[in-house]
Amino acid sequence: MEVVSESDDAETSIIHLPDDCLSFIFQRLDNVADHDSFGLTCRRWLNIQNINRRCVQFECSFTILNPASLSQPNPDVNSYHLHRLLTRFQWLEHLSLAGCMVLNDSSLTSLRIPGARLRGLYLDCCFGISDDGIFTIASFCPNLRVLSLHRCNISDIGLETLARASLPLLCVNLSYCPLVSDFGIKALSQACLQLESVKISSCKSITGVGFNNCSPTLIYVDAESCQLEPKGITGIISGGGIEFLNLSGVSCYIKEGLVPIGSGIASKLRILNLRMCRTVGDESIEAIAKGCPVLQEWNLALCHEIKVLGWEAVGKWCRNLKKLHVNYCRNLCDQGLLALRGGCTNLRILYMSGNARLTPTAVEMFRLHRADITLRTEDMMAIGPYWRTYPQEWT
Repeated sequence: MEVVSESDDAETSIIHLPDDCLSFIFQRLDNVADHDSFGLTCRRWLNIQNINRRCVQFECSFTILNPASLSQPNPDVNSYHLHRLLTRFQWLEHLSLAGCMVLNDSSLTSLRIPGARLRGLYLDCCFGISDDGIFTIASFCPNLRVLSLHRCNISDIGLETLARASLPLLCVNLSYCPLVSDFGIKALSQACLQLESVKISSCKSITGVGFNNCSPTLIYVDAESCQLEPKGITGIISGGGIEFLNLSGVSCYIKEGLVPIGSGIASKLRILNLRMCRTVGDESIEAIAKGCPVLQEWNLALCHEIKVLGWEAVGKWCRNLKKLHVNYCRNLCDQGLLALRGGCTNLRILYMSGNARLTPTAVEMFRLHRADITLRTEDMMAIGPYWRTYPQEWT
């Protein structure tokens, strides 16, 4: 029988494994409890756990997939807590401070610790963050790709600061930032040539003209409830790369102001949300149906001015359409449904409810002739590529 000496046994102990081996083991722990308790073993293992942490999100903050609502806002997270957190986790790539409403501009000075490695920063509903905080971010986070400023107190000055810093931004969330206007958007879109996604929902001072001559990399724009002008809509699609466009509830002053979308510039458009665009008419619908050949999902719910000619254009030209929303469209009648039934050869889901002019007979005939289409009553849109920028750990 072979005898193992104490010295031999010590040499094979896990304690003597180099840090890279311990990191390899830590990264492959499948059990959540083991993953969280790894650092309780000793100081060295705690350090291994800390340097392998890439994402931090406060559990108290609102759900990152639904930034429109706060679930458990945390008024207690202050500058001291943030400094201790970033001192411990110095290798972070994604940091969410969403819902930490006590934090102010001076709190962000702690970003100098992990700043060079930071790729995503989420400050949704940090009401104390203003243009001064944006200057700090631009100074300490030169490699930032994703910046979410939902409901922050920033203005065009902050966006100009980001533009001058030449950050490699891909995705920016400016929804519900009332002080942001076309001037700030222009500065950002002209400086950030890799920009892919922009959210400007409910920014009432933005008309869209700031996007003129934007980069062809811009594929996603969420402009829900904005007061866009026809020239602004042209500006949004001017780069030619747009694939996802949300214009739900926009205030467009000209009835056929959406015609430019079908001019051929937005030929890559796949998802278009025109929900509650109550004045959009047949001319715009026909232009979009012809000029957006790869359109896969189109939300026309509550678009009351679309009549038979518009529905016939959808049926005739939207050959790649897979999902169509027609909920509560007042002028969708039996003839319009017949046009949809005879066209849209790839349609698979039709969201339809509250259409008072449709007769039960027309609906049953649609079911009979298009058994390949599922009729649904809910009005759910695809989320779009912007939300894919969140780390997998948060989804």
